[in-house]
Amino acid sequence: MKLDILAFGAHPDDVELSCSGTILKAINEGKKAGVVDLSKGELGTRGTAETRTIEAAKAASILGLSARENLEIEDGFMEYNQLNLSKVILMIRKYQPEIVLCNATSDRHPDHGNASKLVSEACFYAGLIKYQNSFIDIENPWRPKAVYHYIQDRFIHPNFLVDISTVMDKKIESIKAYSSQFYFEKSSEPQTPISSKQFFETITERASTLGRIINCEYAEGFVTERYPGVNCIFDLK
Repeated sequence: MKLDILAFGAHPDDVELSCSGTILKAINEGKKAGVVDLSKGELGTRGTAETRTIEAAKAASILGLSARENLEIEDGFMEYNQLNLSKVILMIRKYQPEIVLCNATSDRHPDHGNASKLVSEACFYAGLIKYQNSFIDIENPWRPKAVYHYIQDRFIHPNFLVDISTVMDKKIESIKAYSSQFYFEKSSEPQTPISSKQFFETITERASTLGRIINCEYAEGFVTERYPGVNCIFDLK
């Protein structure tokens, strides 16, 4: 299955929290999108690998994804090695995305920056005709047209913004699919930075702040690896 967008996240919920509005908007416009979770998030303070797998499937249904996979890389150890690189290359060659979305280049969680480098460089190697090894059973080379890094916990100045005003409610719904991770009055699980009662306000506030910059209600921001271009200067908001 060929996809227009393939989004990678170090953990289940990374994509929903950071760029699900952009994915929703693309799907509403007729594009096909998928998500690859690098780990099951088994080191997370709340929930288990099993519950997060169930939650990821629920979120995929809400978003209308065409595919979702988990590479089962060990949580907390997003190491840059041949095996992990090959796992990501396999996904890129399998789904042949035009655009890849991936983790922030640096962030509070070390896995995010490590995953960012892993996915970014896999996008390059996936396009090399001679890149073959015992881990890869899909030989057709493929290189995405662009790799964009979404913004996560720590704010990074974006290179461009996407208006997600029409899908903000659906974005929040997809995030809430991960009920084990967020505020629940009767939960006996430990508190985390994202389980406070006010956490969803911070998501909305950031999207609102970015939206104001481009004269819309809500937006998501991305960092580019190369200069983006437009066909016409009037395409810019």
